Amino acid sequence: MWEYKQPVKIIFGGGQVNRFGEIVTALGYKRGVLVCDSFLAKNGFAAKMVEQSQGLLTAVYDGTRPNPTVENVDSCAALLRQQQADFVVALGGGSSMDCAKAAACMAATGESITKYHATGVPLPPEHLPLVAIPTTAGTGAEVTCSSVLTNEEKGFKAPILSDNFYPVLAIVDPELTYTVPRRVAVGTGLDVLSHAVEGYLSVHHQPVCDAVAVHAARLVMEYLEAACAPETDPAAKEKMAEASVMAGLAFSIPKTGASHACSFILTNKYGIPHGEACGLTLDYFIRVNAEAEGGRMHQFARLLGYEDCYAFCDAIAGLKKRLGARVDLKDLKLTEEDLELLVKGSHHPNMDNSPTKITDEMLREMYRGFL
Repeated sequence: MWEYKQPVKIIFGGGQVNRFGEIVTALGYKRGVLVCDSFLAKNGFAAKMVEQSQGLLTAVYDGTRPNPTVENVDSCAALLRQQQADFVVALGGGSSMDCAKAAACMAATGESITKYHATGVPLPPEHLPLVAIPTTAGTGAEVTCSSVLTNEEKGFKAPILSDNFYPVLAIVDPELTYTVPRRVAVGTGLDVLSHAVEGYLSVHHQPVCDAVAVHAARLVMEYLEAACAPETDPAAKEKMAEASVMAGLAFSIPKTGASHACSFILTNKYGIPHGEACGLTLDYFIRVNAEAEGGRMHQFARLLGYEDCYAFCDAIAGLKKRLGARVDLKDLKLTEEDLELLVKGSHHPNMDNSPTKITDEMLREMYRGFL
């Protein structure tokens, strides 16, 4: 038995962001707030969006941090209430979208997100509609129902899952990714690959998500290098934007797995960018799960044109090296005590989505191989 749900309308194509005012007017919204990070505010793009919005955007929240905090959400929600917004626009990468998703709910309730973050308390149904406009080819957050937030006071990072978080609309314009720094493009591209692979590998896999996972992974392996080249390659950028959306669809229901579970502590404790943290362990976990569920990962690799999943893993390792992405942890000079903390901190609930049970010994073996 399986179910599939995807309520987000997707508008994809170069230049589509220029139709923002027209598109949102047709939805009937009147008064919105743009949520972004300080970079998009400082480079003038946020102001350009406000100017082109035909009066629909009345304020900008630009306090979103790279790993958005519960404080970000609460302050953003306060601005939404102050502006009496009837819709929200998330512009940027996954961080802006995660913040906007949660703030759109809290604006309608007047509560703090801490009541719902990692507490098991279900979110109330009230929320403001959200329009998502990604500027990176990476997170797929524009089509997912999750928001990953950090509580700095309590020292943890965790996702909240809710159907409230599905945007009503995603405007995916590949041209917005042209100016993304190379290092960011590399990391977000590896995140896309991780989403596709982990969605397919998940114990909750299902055929619709499987199909788009294969499509997304094939695009990444074919186009990521070109999309990260010094000279802008519009065709490669478009294919990576497409891969990002497809990978978002691929993992939204099955959820991510072991690589994402490990990524949280690697990012939180050592500051490794999320996508590179996921990509670091991806080929290891594919190998560990090679024979699981009748060799599904061999099937996946063959659909991509590889002899088996071991050849696919070799291709991933080669791709990471050519991109200059992180392939080890040697620069961190980790001790045995550090390694044990990594092992313990990697047991995030996403680890349970792996068809092969990931033990402490497996994690020690993996991390020692990076030292």
